[in-house]
Amino acid sequence: MEKWKKVLHTVFCLELDNGRLNLFETFPALKRFFYNRRYFAWIRTFGDIVFLILILLGLFGPQEADRNVMLFLAWGVWWTSVVLSWFFVGRMWCAFCPFPGLARLLQNLKLSRLRSPPKWLVCKGLHLATAGFFFIIWVETVTDMKHSPFSTALLLLSIVLGATLMGVLYRGYTWCRYLCPLGKIIGSAATMALTEFRADPAKCAQCKDFACRRGRPGKKPCPVFLGAYHARNNLVCLVCGHCLTLCAHDSPALYLRHPLREQIINKGRYVTCGYVIPLLMGSQLARFLYETPYFARLQNLLGYGSTVTFTLLFGVSTLFFIQFIRLGSHLFVYYEDELFGRFSPMVPVVLPLAFTGELVYRLEYFLRNVGDFLPTLGRQLRWDYLLAYHFTVPPEFIRLAGLFLIFLGTLGGLYTIRYLCRYEFEGLVPRKNQVLIYLLLGIFVFLYVFSFSVRY
Repeated sequence: MEKWKKVLHTVFCLELDNGRLNLFETFPALKRFFYNRRYFAWIRTFGDIVFLILILLGLFGPQEADRNVMLFLAWGVWWTSVVLSWFFVGRMWCAFCPFPGLARLLQNLKLSRLRSPPKWLVCKGLHLATAGFFFIIWVETVTDMKHSPFSTALLLLSIVLGATLMGVLYRGYTWCRYLCPLGKIIGSAATMALTEFRADPAKCAQCKDFACRRGRPGKKPCPVFLGAYHARNNLVCLVCGHCLTLCAHDSPALYLRHPLREQIINKGRYVTCGYVIPLLMGSQLARFLYETPYFARLQNLLGYGSTVTFTLLFGVSTLFFIQFIRLGSHLFVYYEDELFGRFSPMVPVVLPLAFTGELVYRLEYFLRNVGDFLPTLGRQLRWDYLLAYHFTVPPEFIRLAGLFLIFLGTLGGLYTIRYLCRYEFEGLVPRKNQVLIYLLLGIFVFLYVFSFSVRY
């Protein structure tokens, strides 16, 4: 009972300076799970097999949406689970991701060049990965990919081929670190996770060989070239626990923390968050409005087809959020420091809304289609008795669930503004600027509520 009291206190404490909870010390079984690498191998193998089955169902199974369960499993179960995992385990999904499975196999068979990633990839990977993610969102929307098993399978295969190519050309998880379309989004959202995987600086100071980054004879180093002592945020670390067996000082551990702790401490300093979050919010606004009467009116007004109209709406929405997030950062007055560098205080304010917005969009698809899963499975396998198990989730429930999640995201933004103004920038943000920052967040929330509500 005492353990769970500590957990609840860490998560729901009112201020951020109440520290973290070492989950390895509190729950020794969790530490044993991370140290036993067979568990990770079994989970990855299971995921690879399920993923292969999904691709095969998409390529060779029925192409009618109501006769192939791979669509619901891919877009409803898989996507929604991935987004939800951001909040609880950060980038740990990436530790079990099936996309680099073939690359990992080829590397284990010594069929890879195992060279270090080139400099151009290190410098331009962020831009390429972000462009890839938003291309996926664009294609998913304008082609109605969520109703095409074959197109969905091709999308999954293309990502697998990209990861495999990088795995053959370069060592480790080069694809995951620099080019994965999902990786940068997951990394940005993972900065709001309840957990973090960190090393103990005092123990790392005793280290002489830094095996977590360099490896040992017969043991590979950190797959994303980070090393436990360099894991200072959740942007890159996959929470794979690979460094645990390499560390001779028992330094890395999994910690429970306040979910807004990292974002408030970093204040949007990392370019990944400042670059990705407004793009994600712009895409959400465009996707919420798609297939609504307002989108049809905009399409008639512009005189273009749905593809061009959505592209323009996507671009304008993104520019809107980029500019207004920049305006919000300037309203904080203090957004540059000689030691800390430039940062964007408005990014941690809107990050909870961006996270919940993506969860709302994915959860909506899940709730709309979950009632037809068993009948679809029955039609695919010709098990007619499953057709009777159809049910429909009431649209009003879906709408209320979405609005509740947006409300939670709003609370996170309000808390962040209060904490920044009261503690981090105490006395630096004029009262009128604080009012304008709250008003700016209110505009963002209104756009989310309006664009989501008009779907019902």
